[in-house]
Amino acid sequence: MRFTNPLAKDPQASDPPLPSDPVTHSLIQVVLRDGYVVIPNAFTEAEALEAKAEIDRLHGQSPRIGRDSFDGFKTNRIFALLNKTRVFDKFCLIPQVHALNEFFLDDDYLIYIMETITINPGEKAQVLHYDDGVIRLPRPRPPVTAATMIVLDDYTKINGATRIIPGSHLWGSDRLGEEPEAKSVVCPRGSVIYFLGTTWHSGGANRSGNPRYAATIQYCQPYIRPLENLMLAVDPRKALSGEIPRKIVDMMGYRSAVPFVGYGKIPSMERCCPSRVTESRC
Repeated sequence: MRFTNPLAKDPQASDPPLPSDPVTHSLIQVVLRDGYVVIPNAFTEAEALEAKAEIDRLHGQSPRIGRDSFDGFKTNRIFALLNKTRVFDKFCLIPQVHALNEFFLDDDYLIYIMETITINPGEKAQVLHYDDGVIRLPRPRPPVTAATMIVLDDYTKINGATRIIPGSHLWGSDRLGEEPEAKSVVCPRGSVIYFLGTTWHSGGANRSGNPRYAATIQYCQPYIRPLENLMLAVDPRKALSGEIPRKIVDMMGYRSAVPFVGYGKIPSMERCCPSRVTESRC
């Protein structure tokens, strides 16, 4: 498959070459074909249980439910995770995910949004959608975002597993996802589901007796505005003190992208990384 990138200097530029590493090569080929791939054994059972316990702690006694049917009236979400806990940092640094991002996104890609999603019993299936639908560019086109689902509970057909329409990343703008086309991505705890922002998907209905825990970390091209403004949502002292790992800080927007996307200014320098500006004001 070949993407033609309408934002590239050379609109006819071909995809980057596939990497020589056989595992990454295989993962990329599956995403090119299906729009998504399951990465098995991306983290441990202990890390999953730690994350679930932290979600419960952050929820407290009265977890917030969604504001509308899209967020889910029986679904709990936690935003601004990077400001509240360090437990989820590790899920931002999964090597296979970044290997995929390096192929599908430009250098200096950013975190688009990061949240936990707990789908409780009785929740209905979410409406089918694709994550970079806010981008007003015609399809088919290169993805502007890419997403991961961090699978903290075994995903089954009845407990709210993410549903995906394979191959839908290749569709034009005139085609809409329909319910019979959606496939539940059944996979065990410890998996990561990686999918492109042009892939039609949704959360599934939870017809089981237990909540389904997961987190999503999504990434975007460095030249668009992230959905979650992490430079406002996260205390900059946590970003600049070293409390948050440097690679994550860069993906929060504290590093300007080549050649100078997102630059800042301080008295001694006309054009510099945002981190320099923030440091001068803290």
